[in-house]
Amino acid sequence: MPRSLIVLFLTVFLDLLGAGILVPVLPYLVRRYDGDALTVGLMATVFSGAQFFASPLLGLWSDRAGRRPVLLISLFGTAIGYFLFGLGGSLAVLYISRLIDGFTGGNISTAQAYIADCSSPQDRAKNFALIGVAFGLGFVLGPAVGGALSHISLVAPAYVAGCLALVTMTFGYFVLPESLPPEKRRHAEWKTRDLDPLAPIFRYGGRASLRLLFSAIFLFNFAFSGLTTNFAVYTLTRYGWGPAENAWLFVFLGAISVVVQGWLVRRLVPAWGEKRMALTGPLLTAAGFAVIAAAPVASWVYGGIALTAVGSGLATPAWTGLLSGRVDPQEQGTLMGVNASVGSLTRILGPVWAGVWFDRVGPSWPYWTGAAFILAAWWMVRWAVSHQAGTVAP
Repeated sequence: MPRSLIVLFLTVFLDLLGAGILVPVLPYLVRRYDGDALTVGLMATVFSGAQFFASPLLGLWSDRAGRRPVLLISLFGTAIGYFLFGLGGSLAVLYISRLIDGFTGGNISTAQAYIADCSSPQDRAKNFALIGVAFGLGFVLGPAVGGALSHISLVAPAYVAGCLALVTMTFGYFVLPESLPPEKRRHAEWKTRDLDPLAPIFRYGGRASLRLLFSAIFLFNFAFSGLTTNFAVYTLTRYGWGPAENAWLFVFLGAISVVVQGWLVRRLVPAWGEKRMALTGPLLTAAGFAVIAAAPVASWVYGGIALTAVGSGLATPAWTGLLSGRVDPQEQGTLMGVNASVGSLTRILGPVWAGVWFDRVGPSWPYWTGAAFILAAWWMVRWAVSHQAGTVAP
């Protein structure tokens, strides 16, 4: 693996570790000012909404200025957001902190563009899996660290997360090289329409070679965001689980994600290729959703989560690789920004869908409908890889 990708992995991991640290205490910090559960949910909505609008612009900027400055500025914005969250004082300050972090949160999409710059077509999917490994490790270690820090103070995790973001930014400034040389950047002058955050979404979403893939990614993440936000309510209602049982299950999910994306994907890509991984992953994920929905006893949920973790661990890097291979090098940042924007939109809409079906139809129905959405996504990817043109990126 190139040294630059190792450095990038450490940069992303430290950033996601900081995000994970805040997870256990975020609801309690918000409830200092308002005990309404809706207020806690709106914090996530505000962050995802800001990311939805900002990610394509940050991606376009990275295509023009390079990946390194955008990544460093994103990390700085994340640090400011965490410090403001710890400072608090009112709900308005908390909302502003999440807006700042959301608007500057181009870390992951810029990192994906960086990987696309440094990867050959045959290595693209397994290198994109590095982001999944960083997510898994941050998911496992971050909440544990945040829970330990909460014994010192509820605001300690926010300040430590902010310091981690600053450390990551400093580390990247001195060690991380630029991946996009000047000759491969966009050199057109900025125009007024470039400042429209929705324009790249419609432009890339309208391309025949990308439309089905983006639609599949939307449906897949729509279902997945419903699971992650609804799961604790589901296990409480059906099995009487509390925070401890759910925490261990999410540690289990994160550990499987690390193994799949850190070890299994790197071995399957040479043997299977992106296309076979892209088609196998959603089938396993849909099966996992169905097992969770139908589980007669709580122990079955672990099997469903295992299938879901393996399936998403195969699908996500493969789909990102397929997307990346359909645009030119100077478009990778904008493309990954649009991809991040699509993900942000699912995190706004997916939890609402899951909540409505849970309340109005039954606890298992978010997972049955989620499985149906993922099967529809599988069909779209199958059509895309069977009927659409090949790659244009080197």
